[in-house]
Amino acid sequence: MTTRLAGRWQRLRALGDAGMTTAEYAVGTLAAVAFAGLLIAVIKSGAVKSALSGIITSALSVAG
Repeated sequence: MTTRLAGRWQRLRALGDAGMTTAEYAVGTLAAVAFAGLLIAVIKSGAVKSALSGIITSALSVAG
């Protein structure tokens, strides 16, 4: 029994970290949400809105 457990433990240690833990997923999700919030704030700014509006108007006038 002890030998079997020791062998299993050695195999697990040899594998290393095979994936992210729950805490790493939480930090990654939090970072993604913060980045999305930053992008939304930038897109809603007046300068970006006017630039996008100008690009769309220019594209529609060329196409039409």
